[in-house]
Amino acid sequence: MNMGADADTFDYVIVGAGSAGCLLANRLSRDSSKRVLLIEAGRKDNHPWIHIPVGYLYCIGNPRTDWLYKTEPEAGLNGRSLRYPRGKTLGGCSSINGMIYMRGQSRDYDGWAAQTGDRAWSWENALPDFKAHEDHYRLDAGADPATGDNSRFSDMHGHGGEWRIEKQRLKWDILESFTEAAVQAGVPRSPDFNSGDNEGVGYFEVNQKAGWRWNTSKAFLRPIRDRRNLSIWTEAEVDKLIVETGQDGRKRCIGLSLYRRNQRVSVRARGEVILSAGAIGSPQILQFSGIGPAATLKAADIAVAHHLPGVGQNLQDHLQIRAVFKVRNAKTLNTLANSLFGKAMIGLEYALKRSGPMSMSPSQLGAFTRSDPGQAHANLEYHVQPLSLDAFGEPLHTVPAFTASVCNLNPTSRGSVNVRSNRRGEAPAIAPNYLSTDEDRKIAADSIRQIRTIVSQPALAKYQPIEWKPGIEFQSDSELAKLAGDIANTIFHPVGTARMGRNEDEMTVVDSRLRVRGIDGLRVVDASVMPTITSGNTSAPTMMIAEKAAHWIICDAQSHA
Repeated sequence: MNMGADADTFDYVIVGAGSAGCLLANRLSRDSSKRVLLIEAGRKDNHPWIHIPVGYLYCIGNPRTDWLYKTEPEAGLNGRSLRYPRGKTLGGCSSINGMIYMRGQSRDYDGWAAQTGDRAWSWENALPDFKAHEDHYRLDAGADPATGDNSRFSDMHGHGGEWRIEKQRLKWDILESFTEAAVQAGVPRSPDFNSGDNEGVGYFEVNQKAGWRWNTSKAFLRPIRDRRNLSIWTEAEVDKLIVETGQDGRKRCIGLSLYRRNQRVSVRARGEVILSAGAIGSPQILQFSGIGPAATLKAADIAVAHHLPGVGQNLQDHLQIRAVFKVRNAKTLNTLANSLFGKAMIGLEYALKRSGPMSMSPSQLGAFTRSDPGQAHANLEYHVQPLSLDAFGEPLHTVPAFTASVCNLNPTSRGSVNVRSNRRGEAPAIAPNYLSTDEDRKIAADSIRQIRTIVSQPALAKYQPIEWKPGIEFQSDSELAKLAGDIANTIFHPVGTARMGRNEDEMTVVDSRLRVRGIDGLRVVDASVMPTITSGNTSAPTMMIAEKAAHWIICDAQSHA
């Protein structure tokens, strides 16, 4: 495509205003001499349910805030297709996610360093980039003295940054008892899930501020809305990247075309185009632009601009197995929220105190454990909730119950994201390929057994828990693996579809500094670059990636000046 002389020109063009894109826009626009454009396909984050923590229930599955993706029917899930939420608004997934602040484990980042050959990704070198934007409540002046000596905590966490982290504003007796049961089953208490080793049980810390959701639009864009060198375009959907081949044979991304207010326009990038559209959006844009596996592109009737076989491959996600237990003599959200009086009290508490169930993240209590003693590290993550339902977005059950969900932190199953055709607006084929390996099926069965062990401890006996799902009658590995396929659901952590790696690996999409192989002026900065999934929720690692990338982008621009 020939870019006309009227194409608007920027130094940096960032595609996607989510967890990575908002941070990048903030950092790259600090230099007033650089003109920055941030492009978001969704609308502004002024939908009220974005900001009330429990509003994720009304944002997921809502075309106002969600791309409404679905997976292909999954063999490992016994033919089921899952809803696959992805944020479509300023703030991206940080506007609809579970708000849990979780870095993962130090070994995740040391593993990235080994896979890429670049020590910049080690835990030691990632930690400063986590801390750079943190504003942790435990380091506030006059913080709760119950936290004890914070000197070691300050070595691990930051204060005064844009990204607010707070404790949850609620307490449930059933969760306190589950904590005690986990300890009785041999799980240690954890004072901090984010110190590099998250093994243990405790309450999740959340990205909230005074009882409101804290998304990346509030954190990184609102404070700089007066910067004249930053343009933010919403309801602007990228059509394709524009790649030119120079006389020396080198390819360069010089800009992109997009649809804004139903008109096709072009923008030029003097410096770089940066894809931050996420693990689904970034590979989709690359493939629509003719960058990806040649066979996939040809099958979709897309001209091959650059054969890069790893684009859209290596999809990894956390699959959550939801075990539900009926209880007696327990206060749960099921009974509280299924009466008009209960709903009124919930609303009143939030209106007056910004606390209670309306301030809840989807999961309140967490635990990281080993599926069997032979595991070298915690390889399971629990999300425990004082409620039960068939799936998020569905009504709460009417009987008192709690849910203990568990996921395999390090799945060996690998899937893909591939365009179906060259038609703009058609969703890609998302095939996570869950439970496709013997190891993943074995860990799924072992994790259900471990849930049963914890729930059988004396601390929960007063509630007389009865396993409702999957059902105690299922005991063998094959039965439990099949049952996992029947009841498991995504925990919304897709990564890896434009993975970084060594240049000699043909499946590498970006180098260790996140530059697309074989195309100058193009970088990918989001969860898609992770070579392996982190041992926990993926929002915080994505922001660390963006923090690191911003530094490299600025340094590269200075070296070429």
